[in-house]
Amino acid sequence: MLKSELLEIIANGETSGVEFKRDDVRPEQLAKEVVAMANLKGGMLLLGVEDDGTISGVKKDKLEEWVMDGVFGAKVHPMMLPFYEEVKIEADCRVAVISFTQGTSKPYVVRDKGREDVYVRVGTTSRLASREQQARLFESGGILHSEVLPVAGTSFVSLSQERLSDYLSHIINDPDVPANETEWIQRLIGLSYMAEGVADKPVCTIAGLVLFGHSPRKSLHQAGIRLMVFDSVDKQYEALLDEILDSPMVGLWRTDEEGQRQLADSDVGIIERFIDKVTPFISDESDEVDEGFRREKQWHYPRDAVRELIINALVHRDWTQSIDIEICVYSNRMEVVSPGTLHNSMTIEKMLAGQRSPRNPLIVELLRDYGYVDARGMGVRTKIIPLMKTFNQSEPEFELTDDYLKTTLYKKI
Repeated sequence: MLKSELLEIIANGETSGVEFKRDDVRPEQLAKEVVAMANLKGGMLLLGVEDDGTISGVKKDKLEEWVMDGVFGAKVHPMMLPFYEEVKIEADCRVAVISFTQGTSKPYVVRDKGREDVYVRVGTTSRLASREQQARLFESGGILHSEVLPVAGTSFVSLSQERLSDYLSHIINDPDVPANETEWIQRLIGLSYMAEGVADKPVCTIAGLVLFGHSPRKSLHQAGIRLMVFDSVDKQYEALLDEILDSPMVGLWRTDEEGQRQLADSDVGIIERFIDKVTPFISDESDEVDEGFRREKQWHYPRDAVRELIINALVHRDWTQSIDIEICVYSNRMEVVSPGTLHNSMTIEKMLAGQRSPRNPLIVELLRDYGYVDARGMGVRTKIIPLMKTFNQSEPEFELTDDYLKTTLYKKI
């Protein structure tokens, strides 16, 4: 790093990714700042700079060895490999710059006095993570899959046995379908669709409930889709439609008298229910009739892109966030907001390049069994973007925050 670059960083002051410290700081205190920034987006520690930006310089002997072994080696877990350099400010004044990227093994902890403490960065301060923040860090690091968390107040009767039987018999061709409730519970615990509960009373997991539950949202508030439609370019007090959809992801399939598989019209899944509800607001009927005396629909968005978008939102959402997926249709665009940031160091750039990192692998695999998700799992790159380019020469826009991923499709004019 050049001296001029360092002086500019110091002049801008401390941020969520920049921390000033004297070199006589205790190792556990320095580790706290490292862990908090690694649990966010990474950052930079400047040793030899006072809190107010005054440059005091480093004086400790063997400082690099102390940083690498005494802080990163002894106090920070899991292991991180920072970049260490010293920048000369004056002949007898140096500042140590320790840089590290966003951690890929979250949550990082400070190991000290037999404890492991998780810290997060809030503005320019580092503080102990709350239980909710820790859960999101475990989930974002791929250590915890929130889809297998138990849902209190549920039981085997919360699930549709008809859907479950159809899945085993006709989708994965399992020859051994359970014959009674006890056998079903054992099988579902093995599949992680149920989990052991309190006092030996098994409960549904999030995955089991949202895939096969009768009404998932009754027990899991965030299991629905909120669909809003506005006749304007922004939200207004009066909406053309404002409805929360509550259905399992999997529709109910039955075999008719001729042996044909049919999706039950009265018991479709949440994906089909969403498409049915939104269709009148994203399509128009043609003025002309075809040879079968039917009016062809003129779509404002490619139907397959809309379907792929809602599937992505469902399978990749963060279940530790207690809010519904929100879909807003405006006069010029459609916005899909999926709760939770991308996990496991995934970025929008990696997503667009085709990298795969399923947040909820159980849900992804089951929807792949049903044909909702393709084998490659690259719907954004191979479906949504090409479909939009062909449809109206536009591309979807992606906005990522710490709380959500928003995808915007623009209407065909």
